[in-house]
Amino acid sequence: MQFGSSIDLSPICRLSLILNSVVEFPTVGIVAVLILDRVEDAVQVARSLLAGGVTAIELTFRTPAALGALKEIRAEVPEMIAGAGTILTADQVHLAKEAGAHFGVAPGMNPRVLAAAREAGLSFAPGIATPSDIEAALEFDCRLLKFFPAEPSGGLPYLNSIAAPYLHFGIKFFPLGGLSPANMASYLQDSKIAALGGSWLAPRGLINAGSWKEITELAQSATATIKSVRSAS
Repeated sequence: MQFGSSIDLSPICRLSLILNSVVEFPTVGIVAVLILDRVEDAVQVARSLLAGGVTAIELTFRTPAALGALKEIRAEVPEMIAGAGTILTADQVHLAKEAGAHFGVAPGMNPRVLAAAREAGLSFAPGIATPSDIEAALEFDCRLLKFFPAEPSGGLPYLNSIAAPYLHFGIKFFPLGGLSPANMASYLQDSKIAALGGSWLAPRGLINAGSWKEITELAQSATATIKSVRSAS
């Protein structure tokens, strides 16, 4: 069986290749997933995460502040790898690209969104939760896939089952949903995991409360776990 689409999406779907050279996504280990209600919090939360060793964030397009926050971070904290998440429409793809996003992520596998990402030249990881999703992504030559929602879907045992028939295509996964300090090490130890999505690193409540020190401490704890796992492997 040969997977491949007549539409060439490989320049934007092969995030595992693109981000290796451009933003070193696999070396990041973890991506902080953020929901921001105020643009004015953007720079401070980015700097707080950097202070804790977290160098990549996904700003979810779930609030009106997200786009402005992305622009602020790209302008004021250029060392932060800043992507856009919860991209559901073609218009959002183009907005993310115009705002300077390094990459885009979606919760599902929408061919129209992927086509828009190709048009915009935005590196993109579609979401998968079933074998059919994986096959649809492979048709577009995607090699880095967001596994969402990870834990509610069955976690690593479930991912192992659905991914097994496709691993020879060189796919990697970016799990998000239900991950925490308690289970992150088990994901990081798995060779098919490129990086984790961590919504616990900067929870919405801590951001709104301006608890920057606590966010830095959460980031430090996560990066310590990553270093420990990698040193043991």
